[in-house]
Amino acid sequence: MATRDVSDETYVIGLCDHILGEAALMQHRFDWLLGDPGAGGRRVRLPVDAYWPGHQLVVEYRELQHDQPTPHFDKPDRLTVSGVHRGRQRALYDARRDTEIPAHGLRLVVIRPADLDADSRGRLRRTEESDLAALRKILARKSDEDRVTDTFRTWLLTGGWTPVDPTDRWTDLEAVRGQERLICEAKGRTSEKGIDADIAYGQLLRRMTSQNPHTRYALVVPSSSAKAATRVPAHVRQLLRIDVYEVTDDNRVCRLTD
Repeated sequence: MATRDVSDETYVIGLCDHILGEAALMQHRFDWLLGDPGAGGRRVRLPVDAYWPGHQLVVEYRELQHDQPTPHFDKPDRLTVSGVHRGRQRALYDARRDTEIPAHGLRLVVIRPADLDADSRGRLRRTEESDLAALRKILARKSDEDRVTDTFRTWLLTGGWTPVDPTDRWTDLEAVRGQERLICEAKGRTSEKGIDADIAYGQLLRRMTSQNPHTRYALVVPSSSAKAATRVPAHVRQLLRIDVYEVTDDNRVCRLTD
């Protein structure tokens, strides 16, 4: 999957691509993430290490120089446009990313060598199996609904779908593929499976504002709620253009037909 002729940062981003099912935009620049004014007051756009638009996710891979003094990288005898040496400027810009990225509605995940299989100098040994396992945990959301939503989003991406801004701001996930549009309601593990499934159907019904036959609706649930989600008869779901998808405990997606 990854080779030794790429940087550790590129190696990590490649593993994230594999987990997320989407290719990152590397060194992406947002119009709202800016450095300090330089000569003439011009402010350059700061890059982020990797951005996955479909997941609304930014990953920063921060090697040792981001967390400890490193004269080779810090250039302590040279001042930057920020009026400080490069090491201090790096810390200032990292803090700016930490604040601005979430403020603009994106999820930020910071990964460091110590999170993976690395030596004392912060160089990765590139043990892919253990690194993939570690990254899956790092990229995972805390709530089960987030897990279900992220897993289904990845599944859609691998199927040629493109996530888009929802028409209704309360929609968990919306995606398009050619003329097709899919509007999704996701649920996580719950002790009130039947009630939550009924609520989810009601939420989908309220979003059925389009008469376009290419628009369908999805109820996405964990395995523990699959039985409750399929209590609505299949012929009724077919009339309403609602499909039910199960996300298993090991993050596989399957469409339920019964």
